[in-house]
Amino acid sequence: MTDKIQLLAKQFAPELIEVRRYLHAHPELSYQEYETSKYIQARLTDLGIPFEVKATTGVIGLLKGRNPEKRVIALRADMDALPIQELNEVSYRSVHENVMHACGHDVHTACLLGAAKILNEIKDTWEGTVKLIFQPGEEKNPGGASLLIKEGVLEHPAPAAIFGLHVHPGLEVGKLSFRGGKVMASADELYITVKGKGGHAAAPNVCIDPILIASHLVVALQQVISRRNNPQNPTVLSITAINGGTTTNVIPDEVKLKGTFRAMNEQWRFEAHDIIRGIAEGVVNGMGASLDLHIDVGYPSVYNNEALSAQAAELAVAYAGAAQVGETEIRMGAEDFGYYTQQIPGCFYRLGVMNVAQGITAGVHTPRFNVDENAIELGMGMMAWLAVATDLTKLKG
Repeated sequence: MTDKIQLLAKQFAPELIEVRRYLHAHPELSYQEYETSKYIQARLTDLGIPFEVKATTGVIGLLKGRNPEKRVIALRADMDALPIQELNEVSYRSVHENVMHACGHDVHTACLLGAAKILNEIKDTWEGTVKLIFQPGEEKNPGGASLLIKEGVLEHPAPAAIFGLHVHPGLEVGKLSFRGGKVMASADELYITVKGKGGHAAAPNVCIDPILIASHLVVALQQVISRRNNPQNPTVLSITAINGGTTTNVIPDEVKLKGTFRAMNEQWRFEAHDIIRGIAEGVVNGMGASLDLHIDVGYPSVYNNEALSAQAAELAVAYAGAAQVGETEIRMGAEDFGYYTQQIPGCFYRLGVMNVAQGITAGVHTPRFNVDENAIELGMGMMAWLAVATDLTKLKG
């Protein structure tokens, strides 16, 4: 089976590279993937794979092999782009101003379409059903995964496990990485307004200075990490924006702050929300000002099922060789794939796309991000292999 999948992946790779280039040139923002959705629907129609549309632009294909009731497994690819102006000088550069596939979702989509093409070609040789999830809105709350789950994507039929891949510009092309357990963080957004009393900068004694108070608050919030968190729980709290005031001689009435809070322990995550509120109210009210604080609860942490991830790594060694398979590092970035792993066993793994010799080293979410397209052959083949070779009877909690 591995030889057959590898042969088809090699055969189909040039076509799927062109698919990736088309998607890269025509990116669409989160929840606006209308043309991308139509394109995917057309590709599945050409393959004779039935599908349905969920969450407006999501496309859910259903590919059946022999004994389709015997096992159900899901493969997921996200398909939205970012509000970034591309600076790459390539023939497939984005044609849309300030919209770019700067996180590799074009590659993810191409890999899943390629896996579908491979599996469809050999559907008489494998058992079960593969659910193909082309997901919108990964880059923006509330996350397309949460919307698809609400609309029943994990039902009728219900997959026993789900796989998703993500390009990794820090990993050489031709390599894969896996990790069981905690792998990515939750992501919550902080919105804070400190309301004081403005006035002349030469008379701060008759004012309640929100800039000074906001400064104390930024420092005080670091106590959440340094003094209240168990060091075994990776956590990040960053204030990323402070806005207030317009000139040199006027103390403003209010200052607005924005930031992010990230954690890998869900219980600690929500305990920390209460601590953040307590610190903010204590500092701000204690200095005579008032406070508006909103914590926008975002994606949960990504927890890879240990047994599924270990098996996936073994299957990757069988497919690509031991030298090509490593361990994914824990990252404080976030992914709405965490919604799936809260519901069913999941494995979110990395696909190397870096090529130092070709200068392909830029990070995701940057205007010069690009990939070595040779990764697509491995990406599509590995997805197809995991879909048919995973032993679902070996899964644990």
